[in-house]
Amino acid sequence: MEIIKTDEAFREAVASTAPITVAVFKTTWCPDCHYIEPFMPDIEQKYADSIHFIQIDRDELPDLCGELNILGIPSFIAFQNNRELVRFVNKLRKSREEIEQFLDRALQVAGALNSSQA
Repeated sequence: MEIIKTDEAFREAVASTAPITVAVFKTTWCPDCHYIEPFMPDIEQKYADSIHFIQIDRDELPDLCGELNILGIPSFIAFQNNRELVRFVNKLRKSREEIEQFLDRALQVAGALNSSQA
């Protein structure tokens, strides 16, 4: 997972057209963020051909996270070509199954948008 440290790096990452980019918002002190750490590498590998994952520490980029309305963590937002496709943002702990359902939904939205623009 690519670690993003600046607003500029974030904006460059989400400008990509393919594959889609999923931003994972976390903090070092969040127990629910640590809960997902053991299975996130497997998820990243499973979706490696279709999703580019980036990670943002909410405390390091508070203005960006405020702009994106990131309140609960961990949170996930899928982007393609500077456009938000779908988000999984709430204050609840996320399971592996919920994260994979979100990623599948993000791919479906991207596919629908890409086919409608063709």
